[in-house]
Amino acid sequence: MPIHNIPATANTTLAGQLNDAINHKTKPLGSLGRLETLARQIGLIQQSTHPTITQPAIIVFAADHGIVAEGISAYPQDVTWQMVENFLGNGAAINVFARQNNCALHIVDAGVKHDFGVRDGLLDRKQGPGTRNFAQEAAMTRQECASAMQAGMDLVDTLPGNVLGFGEMGIGNTTAAAALMHKLTGTPVAQCVGAGTGLSTDGILHKQRVIEAAAAKHAKAIEPLDVLATFGGFEIAMMAGAMLKAAERRMVLLIDGFIVSSALLVAARLQPAILDYCVFAHCSDEAGHRHLLANLDAQPLLKLDLRLGEGTGSALALPLLQAAVNFLAQMATFGSAQVSEKSVP
Repeated sequence: MPIHNIPATANTTLAGQLNDAINHKTKPLGSLGRLETLARQIGLIQQSTHPTITQPAIIVFAADHGIVAEGISAYPQDVTWQMVENFLGNGAAINVFARQNNCALHIVDAGVKHDFGVRDGLLDRKQGPGTRNFAQEAAMTRQECASAMQAGMDLVDTLPGNVLGFGEMGIGNTTAAAALMHKLTGTPVAQCVGAGTGLSTDGILHKQRVIEAAAAKHAKAIEPLDVLATFGGFEIAMMAGAMLKAAERRMVLLIDGFIVSSALLVAARLQPAILDYCVFAHCSDEAGHRHLLANLDAQPLLKLDLRLGEGTGSALALPLLQAAVNFLAQMATFGSAQVSEKSVP
């Protein structure tokens, strides 16, 4: 599985040109706040003073997790395939928000424990009927993990557009994400674990104990790909591969919540330059996400107390990306509008 170097976005000359373009718009310096930062970032990603948002898409990767056998979810595993059916029927929140924002939506079976057959709108990249129970053994072999990552890379290579959002569905995947976070950042498990789909306090403590025991059992898993194979899921591995390929193609990566961020954490450990391509849509209400964002030195655009997943935060943040490139392209300058610039220091 080739992992190519991600091109650097740093370009002093271009950054200066973007700053000049932003600062000469008809507004006080810095008055568009994060939109200015966003416009500059997208310009550097695209290596252009005229960045655009073209054919944005969101991919929702779905897979099951063997760790559900440990009773770490408030919902049964069947909800994974039932929600995929909901996506295909255009009935989920992500369908609503993607449609609202004219964003293409792709649903991927990365490893759901269900036979969907050939279905319109479903991309079959199934790596297996879910992962194994990492409380007992590694979730994936290294080869299975590499295959899932490669499938994500190959999928991104087929997509048009220059903005790609990421979403997921998989009962048990907050447990996998918390384990990945703990192993790769050293954050105490208690700060990584949250309610997921709605666990009680006792349920959260049980999930914490399961992760702590598994982390001790697999103490020799230290390198990023070993950690991903041991504790991750097919959808998380596929996302990590897709992210690496998207950054290699100089796409803007729109990062959703906790599970998506855990996939990015793995990708960033492999290729730190990927973070320059990432726009963090929101800080979710899942307990570990705030700590994970801090570890990634990320500044999320929104704080809406979301914890749904599916890429919903990515879809809701998309209009802000459009606003950033639109003001840069369409807003008048002081000169063109014959508006006097600030003259007092």
